[in-house]
Amino acid sequence: MIALVQILIKYALIEPFIEIHGISVTLKSFGFTVLVFATLCIAAAGYIINDIYDIDTDKVNKSNKVIINKHISEKDGYTYFMLLNVIGVGLGFYLSHLVNYSSLFVVFFISSALLYIYSTALKQMFLIGNIVISIVVALSILVVGIFDLIPSMTAFNVSNITILEIIRDYAIFAFLINLLREVIKDIEDINGDHKVGMQTMPIVLGRDRANKIAFVLSLIPLFAVVYYIVTSLYTQQFLVAYFLVFVVAPLIYITIKIFSAEQQSHYKHISLMLKLVMLSGMLSMSLYPFILK
Repeated sequence: MIALVQILIKYALIEPFIEIHGISVTLKSFGFTVLVFATLCIAAAGYIINDIYDIDTDKVNKSNKVIINKHISEKDGYTYFMLLNVIGVGLGFYLSHLVNYSSLFVVFFISSALLYIYSTALKQMFLIGNIVISIVVALSILVVGIFDLIPSMTAFNVSNITILEIIRDYAIFAFLINLLREVIKDIEDINGDHKVGMQTMPIVLGRDRANKIAFVLSLIPLFAVVYYIVTSLYTQQFLVAYFLVFVVAPLIYITIKIFSAEQQSHYKHISLMLKLVMLSGMLSMSLYPFILK
């Protein structure tokens, strides 16, 4: 999904603006490929270190999906984690110099560090881990605009700002949906997390209170998308219809389901629906080339 979203940003959002408004960009095909590969390497490293530190909880929460010490050893897991991080951060360092903006290297370094700290410490803390991982998800969207548009931005290049704002809005949407999904997953995984002594929201506050907070959180992206439709998309009827059918309607369904959720299977279903809403929201970018014509 990360690769798909980055490709959509580049070729469904930025490229049409180049043709219509003549905006200047930094990344050619090679540079963009490096960006996607570097992001995927760091994300994959994050998944590996998370699986390593989740061995005990996964045995309870999803025993059939345990990978570490079942398909690959913990030692090999650490090796792959280090290798992927070195490749990802190294490519980020190379890319930052390729666009003549060496300070942008910090984006990849911070992302890598946050994923490690999240898995080793922050994930066990009340809400902090949920927020941090959601920021990293949003950053995987923002990074395309950061590397492709900011280095080439000038005081006269107003269109760059416009498309950066669109990318920002998608990043905010991803942050909100992922934050909600992280809370839902914590409720779903309460038994395994409690066993290893984590202090997640449902463990600290109890499942019922956490469920009420999740319900309130589910209203934020719902109202945010409706506000975005009313203020930014009202002239584009086709895009409005898409958002109403594939984003707003599922979000309403999710909100109702959270309100009545009681069993672990309910939360698993809600988590899956949130992943699909994230995907459908991001796929809306594919409509921009037709709208901008």
